[in-house]
Amino acid sequence: MALAQTAIPSVPAGKTLKLVAFGDSLSAGYNLPGSAAFPAVLEQALRQNHIAVEIVNAGVSGDTTQGGLERLDWSVPDGTDGVILELGANDALRGVDPSQTRQALEAMITRFKERKIPVMLAGMFAPRNLGTDYAKRFDVIYPELAEKHGLVLYPFFLEGIAGDRALNQADGLHPTADGVKVIVRNILPTVERFIATLPAKS
Repeated sequence: MALAQTAIPSVPAGKTLKLVAFGDSLSAGYNLPGSAAFPAVLEQALRQNHIAVEIVNAGVSGDTTQGGLERLDWSVPDGTDGVILELGANDALRGVDPSQTRQALEAMITRFKERKIPVMLAGMFAPRNLGTDYAKRFDVIYPELAEKHGLVLYPFFLEGIAGDRALNQADGLHPTADGVKVIVRNILPTVERFIATLPAKS
């Protein structure tokens, strides 16, 4: 609840923050119209809170962390003020070795740092059917990378909708439009806290 009480960040008049939601189908809006996808709904919520922002949807359905690393430079243009990094769910679904997922995520974070683009990390948990050992190795990736690199972390992107049939599509993996609204409502205070850390636009 402390995060929800964070002061609303201000953007200078006439300036618009340019954020990129860099992720997989959860960002892309699988089976949803563009206006119902996570980046568009989040942008609307921020604007309702008087934060001038544009959020580019750089989600690619089926993308893994390795795929994200390979397309990073052309997916996130120069001049981007911040990135919400949401990748890793497909790694877990495919049983990719968590050490490879960690390595790819860290390489992306490092690349963004080199380009002076701040990162907010959206975490993921491994499906429990992959076993306790896998889950332990996977789940710690995000908090450990956030601590190491000083990133704002949202621990679990699907918080509030995971396992809820009413908020997920028939596949049980992708949120409905209502599910996206729940994700945005839950993540909004953390995104606002991230925006408050961004360098002031001149």
